[in-house]
Amino acid sequence: MKYKKTIIILTLISTLNATSPKDSNITSVELEKLELQNKILEAKLKLKELTQKSQKYKEIIEAQNSAKIAEAKTDKITNEIDLKKAKWELKKDELESKLSIIKIEKELNNYVAKKPIYLDNPLTKDNRLIISDRRVALNGAITDEMADRIVRKINYFNNKDAKKPIFIVIDSSPGGSVMAGYQIMKAMDSSKAPIYVVLKSFAASMAAIIVTLADKSFAYSHATMLHHQPSMYQQGNNNLTEQKENYKNLERWWKFLATPIAKKMKISIDEFQLEMYKHSSKGNWSEFAIDAQKIGWVNTIVDKIEETSIVSSDVVKKEKDKEKNKDKDNKDFETINRVGNHSRQLPHLNPNDAYFIYNPNGYYKF
Repeated sequence: MKYKKTIIILTLISTLNATSPKDSNITSVELEKLELQNKILEAKLKLKELTQKSQKYKEIIEAQNSAKIAEAKTDKITNEIDLKKAKWELKKDELESKLSIIKIEKELNNYVAKKPIYLDNPLTKDNRLIISDRRVALNGAITDEMADRIVRKINYFNNKDAKKPIFIVIDSSPGGSVMAGYQIMKAMDSSKAPIYVVLKSFAASMAAIIVTLADKSFAYSHATMLHHQPSMYQQGNNNLTEQKENYKNLERWWKFLATPIAKKMKISIDEFQLEMYKHSSKGNWSEFAIDAQKIGWVNTIVDKIEETSIVSSDVVKKEKDKEKNKDKDNKDFETINRVGNHSRQLPHLNPNDAYFIYNPNGYYKF
């Protein structure tokens, strides 16, 4: 029976490898699990073969002790030494096989026997949002590198299936590069598949604009959104004329981004700016999502979010991510100065770009 199981598993894996991802309903996680199960069956098969060998050695020993063997004393000693050596090697192989089975079964335990859920309408009647593995994370400062990753994933999911929803999930983001955010927004506009922006905790500046201008957005009731006017940051030594040019460029970006937000709020852009300073002396207008919904910043408040794509443990994921990113550039890593203050260095901006980021404590350094 074990031989048959092994053949079945090997045949299934060969079939999966020969089938294109488009034609197969088997996920990569399921394929990994099948391969691990196959390794266990192979190890058990080897263990069975070793047991059979062990029985043969016992028969040889019994035959040696019979009256039929009349070999010379030296030959008998040599045979006994060879048999002892073979028994030790056999024992070693048995232990290694058992150990490999334990290790594989432990690794297999890190996977869930469950598929992601794909719904055309991911919002259930009990106000739960069901997120599939067609998800893209947007966390931390928005940079060119992040925009490139998000745009590529949006294009990939569209090419794979142009109907199932794509989820851009924001745990927490203070905003970032205007140009990078613009790339993400244009990819969202160009997507044939519906894109749902999901806010779990905090979105400010450019991130808040992405949530607000999304066709469909969802948030927990007390997730926080923050809008403000962009701040001026000059790179290098700029003369007065250059500073005026940069100011005009930043003003154009602000009008381009703020006008559709004001329109959703059914007010003018000037009224939008006045409201910012009514709510905060620094112009940082912050609202819980449950209140932001009333003024047009987010579409739907959800009670629960179900992440159905989490089908392997964090241990496995962290190890794979560590291996994948071991040679990654360290420019964006957090640093600590001599007095113990934490900071994170942001990448150099492209010409005419600007950082639209909420940075009250100076954590992000330009």
